[in-house]
Amino acid sequence: MTPDQRAFFESKIRPVLVKQCYECHSQGAKKLGGKLLLDAPSEMIVGGESGPSLIAGKPDESLIVQAVRYDGLEMPPKKRLPDHVVNDFVEWVKMGAPDPRADLSKTTKQAAQEPLWSLKPISVPQPPKVQNNAWPRESLDAFILAKLEQNNLQPAADAKKAVLKRRLSYDLIGLPPSDSSDISDPSDYVDSLLNSPHFGEKWGRHWLDVARYAESNGNDGLSRNPSFPHAWRYRDYVIRAFNEDLPYDRFITEQLAGDLLPADSPEQRDRQLIATGLLALGSKPAKAMNENFEMDVVADQINVIGSGILGLSIGCARCHDHKTDPIPTRDYYALAGIFKSTEALWGAAAREGLTAPQTPLHELQTATKLLPRAEVEPIIAANKPRKAPAKASFTYASDAPLAMGVREAKKIEDCKLNISGESKKLGPAIPRGFLTACGGGALTDVKQSGRLELAHWLTHPQNPLTARVMVNRVWLHLFGEGLVSTPDDFGAYGERPSHPELLDHLATRFMREGWSIKKLIRSIVLSRTYQQTSEASELSALRSSLFAIHLRRRLDAETIRDAMLSATGTLNPQPATGSLIQHRDVLINELPPLHQPSTHRSVYLLMLRNSMPPELTPFNLPDATTITGKRDSSTLATQSLYLLNNTFLVAQSRRFADRVQKAAVDEAQRVQFAYRSALGRSATATEMQRASDFLRETDSMLVSTQNDENQRLSDAWAAFCQALLASNELRYVD
Repeated sequence: MTPDQRAFFESKIRPVLVKQCYECHSQGAKKLGGKLLLDAPSEMIVGGESGPSLIAGKPDESLIVQAVRYDGLEMPPKKRLPDHVVNDFVEWVKMGAPDPRADLSKTTKQAAQEPLWSLKPISVPQPPKVQNNAWPRESLDAFILAKLEQNNLQPAADAKKAVLKRRLSYDLIGLPPSDSSDISDPSDYVDSLLNSPHFGEKWGRHWLDVARYAESNGNDGLSRNPSFPHAWRYRDYVIRAFNEDLPYDRFITEQLAGDLLPADSPEQRDRQLIATGLLALGSKPAKAMNENFEMDVVADQINVIGSGILGLSIGCARCHDHKTDPIPTRDYYALAGIFKSTEALWGAAAREGLTAPQTPLHELQTATKLLPRAEVEPIIAANKPRKAPAKASFTYASDAPLAMGVREAKKIEDCKLNISGESKKLGPAIPRGFLTACGGGALTDVKQSGRLELAHWLTHPQNPLTARVMVNRVWLHLFGEGLVSTPDDFGAYGERPSHPELLDHLATRFMREGWSIKKLIRSIVLSRTYQQTSEASELSALRSSLFAIHLRRRLDAETIRDAMLSATGTLNPQPATGSLIQHRDVLINELPPLHQPSTHRSVYLLMLRNSMPPELTPFNLPDATTITGKRDSSTLATQSLYLLNNTFLVAQSRRFADRVQKAAVDEAQRVQFAYRSALGRSATATEMQRASDFLRETDSMLVSTQNDENQRLSDAWAAFCQALLASNELRYVD
C-alpha cells in the first residue's frame, strides 16, 4: 500500500464508514445489520448475508458501491450520499480497496507496550567510535560506518570525480554540469551550486510536493475543477525562500501565520501574505449537498500540518481517537478550533455556485501587476462556459496583484467536537491547543486564532517531530531513501529509522545551526557517505538500507525534461513570470488542454490538478491532491512509448540534431559533441562506431521514402539524438 493510498482511505473512506456505517455494521453495533461488518478489512471482503461487500478493482461488481449508488441496494438507508463521496468509493475500489486498518485489540496492545519512538525527546548523541578511523570525513559518517561494522560490512569506494560532479549538480540544482572539467575541490563546487539561483528551483519543487501545490482545485466530486489563478505567487515565494536560505523555523512560521507577523516593509508584508497560501492551496470538495464543507477545509489544513510538518496522520482522529498513534479526538478539535478561527482565501472558484463559495484574496502592495496571458485567451474565448458564472462577490482591477492565503476569521472561537466527524452532531467545545502527546497544551492568547502560537510550538526545539521530519526529507532527496523510509508518517504505521542516533544528531545540528537547509545539505553532500560510488560487485538489501553504497536513481520528471532542454541548447535559465492561468477564473474541466510550449524550467509549467503537463506525467509526477514526501518511481511501458512518440521529445530531438549539425562538419566531431551535450562525457571508440553504423543504416532505410539527401541526413541525426535523449544514462544519476 502506497502512502497516497493510505492517505486516500484515511481522508475519504474511513470517515464515511465511521459516520454512516458503523452504527449498524461494526463490532460495537447494538444490532448487526445483515451480518455485515465494515470495521475490519477481512470482514468487508467476507461480507454478510448478501455476499462479499467488495471485489477489489471491480467497483461495478462490489455490493458496497452498488449500495452507495442506490443501485438495487440503498445504503445508508435514510439519505443517499453526495455524488463526490460515491465517486470516492468507486475510486477506492478501483485502486484495489487498500485498507490500512488492523485488528483493534492487537494495535491497542502494541501501543501500550511501546511508546512511539518519534515522540520521544530528540537526543544529542555523540558520533560513535569506529574501527576504521580514517574513513569518516563528516560526523555523520561515523554513525553510518559504525552500523556497517556491526554488520560486518564495508562502505563502497569513493565515486569518480566526474560521477560525483554530475550527482551533485543534479541533486542540488536539478541540471547537468555546465562543463566537463574535473572538480579539484568538492567544497568549492558545492558552494557554487548552493549559491546558484537554480538551487531554489530544484529544492523548492521538493517542498511544493509536500505543500500539494497546484493551480486548480481538481475534481470537487461533481467533476468541476476551478482554477487557482494566483497560486503561482506561492510557488515563487517557495523558490525564493530556498534560494535565500530562509531558516526553516521562519519558513514554517510565515506559511502558517505570515499575516500575523510584523513586517519591515510593504514588500516583506506581501511576501508573508503570499506565504500563507500553504493553507489555501488544498483541493476542496463541492459545497453543494455537503454539510461538512467547512470542516473538510479545516481537515485539509490539519493534514498539511500533520503529514507535511509533523509526519503524523492527525486526520484519523477526526471521527474517533486515533487507532494506532496517541492522538485523541479532543486533540484534533483543539487544532480544528485554530483553523475554524481562520478564514481561508482561495478566490472566486470560477464563480461556480455548486463548488467552493467565493472568497476574497490578499491584495498586495508592491508585487508586479500582470494581465491575463495572451497564449490561452483564444482557447478560453472559443470555449464559453456551459452556464453563465455567478455574479462576482469580490471585484478587483484586471491587473491587480492578488494572492491566495489566510487571515483571522471575524469570529474567533473554539471548535465543538464533531461526533463521528459529523458537523451537525456537536459535542462540547474543545479549547484550542496542540497535540498533548508532543507536550502541547492550550493557547495562552485566546483572542487570536492560535496560528502564530501553533507555528512557535511546531518550531520549538523541544518539539520532537519538526526537525526530525525535515532532516529526513533532505536525506531522502540526496540518497533516494530516507533514514525513515516513510517520510510523511512517523507514526505506528510508518517505518522505524534505520539510524535513529544519526537522525537525532542531524536534527540537533539542524536546529543548532539556525535551521539552515543549505548548511544541512552542505554537510551531507561533503560526507564520505554521500560520495560513495554506486558501482558494486554485490548489491544486497542490507547494504542499501545501511547506506553502504550510493543508490543509482532515476531523475524526477521535471529534471528529465530540463536535462533534455539543456542538451538541445534550448533551456531558458531565467525564471518564468507568472502563469498561463493568471487572472483567469475558469473551470478547467470545460476547457481543452491549456498547456503551451515552454523552454523555461519545468517548475514553472502550468500545474493543474487533473490536467498536469503531458511532458511530466509519464514519470510519476504527483497529482497534488495529497502530501507527497516521496514520489513513486515506477517503470512502465507508457514511458517507453513516450520516449519514442511524444511530440515534445520528437521536437527536441530535431532541435538537438540541428545544433549538432551546426557544431561541426566532421561526423566524428558531431558525435562527440552530441555525447558531451546529452551525457556530459565523450563517446568511447565502441560508441563512435555504433553511431556511425546507426547513421549509415538509418540513411539506407530512408532512401525509399526520402529523395532529398540533406533531409535524410537531418532525419538520421534526429533519430540518433532522440536515442541519446531517451537513454537510461540521461535519465539516471549514479
